[in-house]
Formats: sequence, C-alpha cells, structure tokens
Amino acid sequence: METKKMGSAILFGVGAIFIFAIVISFIFSLILRFSSLTESSLTYVMMAMTFISLFIGGFISGGKGKKQGWMLGGGTGILYTAIILLFQYLGHDSSFSAKEWIYHGCFIATSMMGGILGVNLSGGNK
Repeated sequence: METKKMGSAILFGVGAIFIFAIVISFIFSLILRFSSLTESSLTYVMMAMTFISLFIGGFISGGKGKKQGWMLGGGTGILYTAIILLFQYLGHDSSFSAKEWIYHGCFIATSMMGGILGVNLSGGNK
C-alpha cells in the first residue's frame, strides 16, 4: 500500500509538470505569434518556467505523499527526465548532450527541493 501511495504521488507530480508545461507553452506560443519577440529572446524565461514547473511537480508529489519528500521529488524529476530522454531518443534518434544531462540533474535537484517543501507544508511526518 505504501509503495502504491508513493507511486501515485509521483505520477500526480509528473502530470502536474506536463500540464503546467502545456499551459506555459501555449502562452509563449501566443506571445511569439502576436508580438515581435523571437524564441531566442525568451530562452531564459522558458528555462525559468521549466524549473518552476519541476519545483511545483515535486511540491505536489511531496504534498500528496506526506513523507519522504526528497525521494518523492527525486522520483518525480527522474521520471520526467526518463520520459524526455525516451521521447528524444525514440522520436528524434539522439541522446542527451552533456549540457542537457547537467540541466536534467538540476531539474531533479529542483524537484527534490519541491518535494521536501511539499511534505513540510502539508504537515507530513518529518
């Protein structure tokens, strides 16, 4: 039962990450379409939004699991990274570059921090 609860918490977190990413992508596509901004001018803003979405996903998984937030957040970040890696490898026939591995390592760490905070703010066991 405990493993099932942790697994569902991680899936909720990853689902939240992708929902947030879809909403933000839609907003950025509208901004790019109806303004004179270019993709290169929004690179850092999009990277910040990615970190925020992973933090929120970790926060949700930690809040849902109510304990072991570092593991729930880390699991959320690892599952997100695995999905992106599989999509890139199977869909585009390329693996991560060294720069992308560093980004995803930071994504996992950010998601872990969100999981820790999610457990502590949800009143879970410490």
